[in-house]
Amino acid sequence: MADVRDRATARAAERGSETVPTLADQAAEACISKPEPVGTGFRPFERYHVELTHADEGKAHFVRDILRVGRTVGVIAVDPDRDEIVLIRQFRLTAHLRLGLGDLVEIPAGYVDHTETPDQAIRRECLEEIGIAPRAVREIYSFMPAPGLLDECATIYIAAVDASQAPARAGAAYEVEQTLPIRVRIDDALDALTRGTIHNGYLIMALQWIALNRTRLPDLLRE
Repeated sequence: MADVRDRATARAAERGSETVPTLADQAAEACISKPEPVGTGFRPFERYHVELTHADEGKAHFVRDILRVGRTVGVIAVDPDRDEIVLIRQFRLTAHLRLGLGDLVEIPAGYVDHTETPDQAIRRECLEEIGIAPRAVREIYSFMPAPGLLDECATIYIAAVDASQAPARAGAAYEVEQTLPIRVRIDDALDALTRGTIHNGYLIMALQWIALNRTRLPDLLRE
């Protein structure tokens, strides 16, 4: 037991000696079982048995169920000439059941197919969901929407678009998808964020990013 305490104390001392601590996700010491199928449907649902070793050498054993979603992409579609952002409306069953607000406002987003790269996926999603080919596409950040349950990892891009090309309706017929493109002034979109009238996590994070980086948009969207 003394050895365990000594190692934990040494690691704490090492962390304390850092003049500028780095806040970052890091690898975990974990032993994971093979997946056990829990159910099948739109996405695979799997169960895992986990043995996790903590920093003080203690261990924890638990079971977790995960919905396998995979890689996704989203795009912040901005028209720099008109100071607009192109969003979509789309029905979401979970929002309908939980909030009674199933007609969500979102950024264009979707899954990365096995046969394509994220860059190819974002261009396809733009054409499918807002009917506009993106230009000056730049990757800006990645995140996991719900790591406690989903293995989904989303990569978000910003792209220049011509908002005047947005059709009245869009969506991929083969996905039984219907989207309504919306042209919105960036100031109005940020106002909706402030007023709390939107609930889609992708969109909220995208607008927060714009609020923090708006002065950089001309450089990022330069072709």
